[in-house]
Amino acid sequence: MDGANKEPAQGELVVEERTGAVARLTLSRPGARNALSMPLMEALQARLDAIDADPSVQVVVIAGSGPGFCAGHDLREVRANPGRAFYERLFATCSTLMQRIMTIRQPVIAEVHGIATAAGCQLVATCDLAIAGESARFATPGVNIGLFCSTPMVALSRAVPRKRAMHMLLTGEMLPAAEALSYGLVSEVVPDAELRAATDARAAQIASKSPAAIRIGKRAFYEQIEKPVAGAYEHAGRVMTENMLKRDAEEGIDAFLEKRPPVWSPPEE
Repeated sequence: MDGANKEPAQGELVVEERTGAVARLTLSRPGARNALSMPLMEALQARLDAIDADPSVQVVVIAGSGPGFCAGHDLREVRANPGRAFYERLFATCSTLMQRIMTIRQPVIAEVHGIATAAGCQLVATCDLAIAGESARFATPGVNIGLFCSTPMVALSRAVPRKRAMHMLLTGEMLPAAEALSYGLVSEVVPDAELRAATDARAAQIASKSPAAIRIGKRAFYEQIEKPVAGAYEHAGRVMTENMLKRDAEEGIDAFLEKRPPVWSPPEE
């Protein structure tokens, strides 16, 4: 969590770059360590909505500008708007944003440098993959200021083992990148100087796969994860059948048998 400096114009809060089929979204409140103000969350939500409808984008990267990835909610904004109505709107907006990351058709990779704390840690835990620089640190430190990180807990408890999640939530301690990797909070840790290149390479690798298979698979992952085992297998079997009937599955199998690179179908609208 962090205080906020002067808010830039909303159009500048999230900077978008395109490299081939990869869209990079950079949170742009460096003076506030990219604290998730209402305008920033709304700007990021709008970008994700537009990308979800764009078949030319196959992978999304979320990065932060300045000294850190994201320091959580904007405490200056919170103190300037006391009362139930604002608090409910704030956390509803954040919850909608996090769920949008899960439901967007494209895989989303968090590129983490510096700190990712409170709702910033929630953002990391929500993304499909997270690549961190070796000096990155993570925490859910609300307990230190009388605020248990209850909404970050939802994503955190689904990303890491239960007792490790509780350790982070109860102590508020900073977690080094290497420990975050061992917890399963991030998927890769790389030298700080190689963070951008490593993220770009992973995004390009995923973007080279069948768009249809990736989109089917991401949706199915989140649909089955909360089901009992029998229901999850039943659902996954239906998804596999759907996937097998796609032209890309036939092409991929034929290419494997014929020892040649596959030629994927264009992404569907």
